[in-house]
Amino acid sequence: MAFRLQRIRDPLHNLVEFRAEKFEDMLWRVLQTKPLQRLRRIKQLGFSDLVYPGATHSRFAHSVGTFHTARQLMRVIKQHLGKEFLPHQAQVALAASLVHDVGHGPFSHAFEAVGKKLGLALADHEHVSDVLIRDSEIADAFKTLGSGFANDVAAVIKRGRPGNMYDAVVSSQFDADRLDLHAA
Repeated sequence: MAFRLQRIRDPLHNLVEFRAEKFEDMLWRVLQTKPLQRLRRIKQLGFSDLVYPGATHSRFAHSVGTFHTARQLMRVIKQHLGKEFLPHQAQVALAASLVHDVGHGPFSHAFEAVGKKLGLALADHEHVSDVLIRDSEIADAFKTLGSGFANDVAAVIKRGRPGNMYDAVVSSQFDADRLDLHAA
């Protein structure tokens, strides 16, 4: 199977590339799924653009930026670990960085606060993310890396804290989500 190099022009990171190889082709297909594409219409910064007109970042742009940042962090880890680097763990973390916000709804965290008071399970973006990653077209795309890959990705996100150095790229005090410039 021939894979194609894909690129997204990002206003902050310039070109974010998805290389012509199996893993990144799978991530490109995940990016094309309805749950991820829906994030194009979800604002990252809520109503901030009413005060700061340039604050128009979407959860989609943030997800791409977080993946890009995670990949840079993973290169540092690979360089540091050398032969002890674990490619599967790195792939799980990179995939998790791309889909970490897939469960966000309109008005993001503001909606969650109201939804929790009303007892709405769908108001919890982490719960929705877990369901979408394990049982949607995202899971179907992840199957190219094995039947348990979607569960591995969902587990890293659900844990919410680093279990190892690779997980720390996704969830820690110094993770790709916090480092992504779209969140600023």
